[in-house]
Amino acid sequence: MKDAYIVQSVRTPGCKQKRGLFNQTRPEELITFIMKQAVEKTPNLTPDHLDDVMIGCAFPEGEQGLNIGRVAVKMAGFPDKVSGATVNRFCASGLEAIALASMRVQMGWSDVTMGAGLESMTYVPMGGNNPRPHPEYSRTNPEMYVSMGITAENVAERYNISRQDQDTFAAASQAKAARARDNGLFTEIVPTPAIKYVKQDDGTYKKETFIVKHDDGIRESTPEGLGKLRTVFKANGSVTAGNSSQTTDGAAATIIASKEKCEELGLTPIARLVSYATIGCKSDEMGVGPRYAIPKVLEQAGLTIDDIDIYEINEAFASQALYCIRELDLEKYMDRINIHGGAIALGHPLGCTGAKLTATCLANLKEVNGKYGIVSMCIGGGMGAAAIFERL
Repeated sequence: MKDAYIVQSVRTPGCKQKRGLFNQTRPEELITFIMKQAVEKTPNLTPDHLDDVMIGCAFPEGEQGLNIGRVAVKMAGFPDKVSGATVNRFCASGLEAIALASMRVQMGWSDVTMGAGLESMTYVPMGGNNPRPHPEYSRTNPEMYVSMGITAENVAERYNISRQDQDTFAAASQAKAARARDNGLFTEIVPTPAIKYVKQDDGTYKKETFIVKHDDGIRESTPEGLGKLRTVFKANGSVTAGNSSQTTDGAAATIIASKEKCEELGLTPIARLVSYATIGCKSDEMGVGPRYAIPKVLEQAGLTIDDIDIYEINEAFASQALYCIRELDLEKYMDRINIHGGAIALGHPLGCTGAKLTATCLANLKEVNGKYGIVSMCIGGGMGAAAIFERL
């Protein structure tokens, strides 16, 4: 197989669903902006060099439907010859897109590809606009359609993850994210234009543009303050809005090129995808996915947990993130896990998350001068995914 190198990886800020700064910005505008920025920020590269674009999206319908992978390519102004596809592995869609884009280069099918991720949970809500579970199957297997919050409650109850530990973990995520924002450590973020419609005196609306520079969901919190929040999925449960990921809008993009193309164009490799693994688990405790995916990808790569310098483990819920960390004996490496906060503070824009965390992982590897990073997440329906990246 050919060598496939990452030459760029960037993301937009993540903004809160409906209440955030992207709540009037269509998803096509988010993804096309970050796609164009990824190319423009890569010296010696132009859109004409791209062969194919894979865009992860968990709910590819409505404004982010109609094969957003191809629509976005054209809206971005890329040449007709650049093809595009939409990839859906729910919460791992963005990571899957990067893996598929890398595989195309490794197999010699493409010279330069892009793996990206997108989700506007403002425009297309969790579950989609018109969910229709199979009537008979949903009676016998309701766990395939159950709320993710219930699965988080199941993990907390089955594996003794206390409410206090969940709230402490959540408060730490917020504190790390606030510190990183205030010290300019989210170097993978590209300030992104957003749209708002302002009502005029005559009753009409004027479309205005402004720039979003930071993730807008970060908030100050303490374990004590979070402990006062009511549970939202189960009476007498432990999962709250404060110790769960935020529903979010955002986009991210990574560019991959062959060794030969890097040499021809003078592109600078920054990383490579070492290995990628997916695995299934029980649907009603889908949050345990990383506990199984991370050992699988480490075995594929011939590495151990001790070799990894940065872990980006998606915080879908504090209960499942804590369970995975404990089961994998990673508590001794808490200073390597989500060093600038996770989805509890920064949001989980579903299909974008894998691409977003890849950009964050590579930026954080550079910050700590590390070599190997892992991006991992649980996946709705009962799966886990994990990828190992090597900084070059």
